[in-house]
Amino acid sequence: MFHIADMKLFQKEKMNAARGFFTLVQNPTRTELENGIYKPRLTLSKRFNISGRFEPTLSIELSLPKLLFGNNFDELVETDFPKIVEKLRLRLKSMGVLVFTQTLVNSPVSSIHYSKNIPLTDGTTPHYLIGKIKQANISLALDVNQTDYRNDGHSYKWHANSYEVAFYDKIKDIEMAKKSEKRAIEKDNSIQLNLFETFKERKRLEVMRMEVRLNKRQKIKQLFKTLGIQSVFTFKELFNSDIAKQVLIHYLDEIESKRLLLFDYKPTSSKSLLADLIINNPNIGIRKTIQLYGLKQIFDSTTPRELRNMFSKYGQRNWYRLIAEAKAIKLPTSQSPLKVVLEHLNKFEPLKLVDFQDKMLNNVKYN
Repeated sequence: MFHIADMKLFQKEKMNAARGFFTLVQNPTRTELENGIYKPRLTLSKRFNISGRFEPTLSIELSLPKLLFGNNFDELVETDFPKIVEKLRLRLKSMGVLVFTQTLVNSPVSSIHYSKNIPLTDGTTPHYLIGKIKQANISLALDVNQTDYRNDGHSYKWHANSYEVAFYDKIKDIEMAKKSEKRAIEKDNSIQLNLFETFKERKRLEVMRMEVRLNKRQKIKQLFKTLGIQSVFTFKELFNSDIAKQVLIHYLDEIESKRLLLFDYKPTSSKSLLADLIINNPNIGIRKTIQLYGLKQIFDSTTPRELRNMFSKYGQRNWYRLIAEAKAIKLPTSQSPLKVVLEHLNKFEPLKLVDFQDKMLNNVKYN
């Protein structure tokens, strides 16, 4: 379904000893990115197709906003799809790969990252929200291999075999990339490093980015079945804002379900905390009331992960019982600090930096 017009543009990456062939790659260079030339990452290999024939396969990995806008602050809408496909076709042609437009439209997708930039203009910072997300201690409840809290608390992600969920300070990530590409969360950040100077002039504008990275087709199918999403797994069908919205809200809900009421409840005094525990939970008894009272005091200065490490000698069973009891209590309703994230996901309005000109000093223009 494609033709390689110039094989010299590809480089050998590694050899599959069992099959006896090389994997060939073609990636954008840092110089190209710094000059505003964005290219997808291409991998040319061989595999068996559905008819059992051994044939070349081309994998295309790219950021669609960076392809169209040169950055991924500005967000796409569904009407951008024809422009994306045409620009991708022409960019592939410049990389020595010829492919028909309709082939691109209907090409199968094996991995997809849904994301949303959350603008914060009321003084809230990504660092604050990421700290609240970290409180969910998500790795204790999901099929998570590891969590990563880095860059002084400006990013947090959890990783499973087939997916990742990441939250990070978008502007801080560009700052990290300015120092070293390896320190940034994103790939190919060089193309948008020019925005660093723009954001140095900002006032009261922060941006937190949420990404759900579905890295295997099996995971996509499994998640879509859970969410009741009917779709074929092609480029055109998965380029869908409703699907993106459902996926992102699903994982935000996962976080909210793991956070304890104790985190957000703000009593006026220690005495009011004790009174609210007694009044709202008449059946838990004196010992458990005092236990939960103490837990709230500890959580005001210690994260669940830190506390769990301190209590490690008592065994996981006791820890899970403590958290289960804490989740079951009732307290006066408190507003979740993640409400602003959910509001933006529900609206799902595309972020365009031009809409935030009043948040830039000296009326700095964004190009």
